[in-house]
Amino acid sequence: MTRRDILAVAGSAPAWLSATASSINAQIKGRPRMGGAPTAFSNNSRLAGGGRGAGGMGAAGGARRGAGQAPGGGTGQPPARRGPGQGGFDIIEKCRQMGMGGVQTNPPSTDPAEIKKFRARLESLDMHLICDPRLPKDASGLAEFEAQVVAYKEAGARSFHAAITGRRYEEYDSIEPWKAEFDRIKKQSQLVEPILAKHRIALGYENHKGYRAAEQAAWMKSMSSEWIGVCLDFGNNMSLCEDPMETARILAPYTVSAHIKDMAVEMYEDGFLLSEVTMGTGMVDLKAIVNLLRQKDPNMIINLEMITRDPLKIPIFTKKYWATFDDAISPLPGRDMSHMLELVRKNPPKQPLPKTSGLSVEEAAKLEDKYNLACVEYGRKYLNL
Repeated sequence: MTRRDILAVAGSAPAWLSATASSINAQIKGRPRMGGAPTAFSNNSRLAGGGRGAGGMGAAGGARRGAGQAPGGGTGQPPARRGPGQGGFDIIEKCRQMGMGGVQTNPPSTDPAEIKKFRARLESLDMHLICDPRLPKDASGLAEFEAQVVAYKEAGARSFHAAITGRRYEEYDSIEPWKAEFDRIKKQSQLVEPILAKHRIALGYENHKGYRAAEQAAWMKSMSSEWIGVCLDFGNNMSLCEDPMETARILAPYTVSAHIKDMAVEMYEDGFLLSEVTMGTGMVDLKAIVNLLRQKDPNMIINLEMITRDPLKIPIFTKKYWATFDDAISPLPGRDMSHMLELVRKNPPKQPLPKTSGLSVEEAAKLEDKYNLACVEYGRKYLNL
């Protein structure tokens, strides 16, 4: 996709956004509408002066690792997050304009008056809420964590979300530090589980390119708690050579919320490119996965995470990619890689993969609006979202 193509696609977004959002709101009143995850609005956040991910949007979209955590290890906590109206970008208003039915964000503070006002705003818009609480490094942080749990639940949060791993094939050069970090995350979940149980609200750990589905499912099974579960990302585990439907089947029993996205793939010299694309133009069986989740919970919250960016490089033909996989500790069977390569070969992109390189922030934000709205329309028309 050339820069000229991108600008042509994005050019009519503002007018389309205004007209179509009203239509969507009118047609899907009362249905379980799709909400918005903060990373779906990264370019809009940057345009408004926020960061690429969560910092300017009040959620954990870009703060995947913890404070002080360097690649290859760490102690685990997202930085403090701003609320939806700070940093110049209001994710709630953006989701409302697009006809979405909810949002993943945090209240601007835990002050009772602010929490009450925040909740009243969401209720007036008939929007659901998922929050990203700050997870404690150790027992000394439990009191602060519990205060957030109480405040965010009072704000109307239906569940919590955590995405605290990076891309293992980029961050680690051997399996030992990966294993140590995974063990830390599992211990952290044991630490917070009693508080979540006390206040009866679930935390969904996103499958964020840190662990394969079977590894995450084994962790969930060992927890055996309705308050520790999964935020199922429809496409992330493709980077770990998993078929999206297989990932969904394995993790669905533990899923408390989801990030929906469609994906397209294309070969490059070191492996394959992986890119979010507008729903219905990629290779993910969105309807089958949505139906699977609805069977588990008819009111499952599903938020859009159409990330408008350059394709990710999945370097499966390099030595570093395989450094964190071990047959005894963390296997990645050759048959899975073979299947992924078959999927790539049999599913060429229907159109050039999206790119934002070479675009101004304004142009990227317009393109992002166009893609997000196309996904909202598709979800309404074909997925009852």
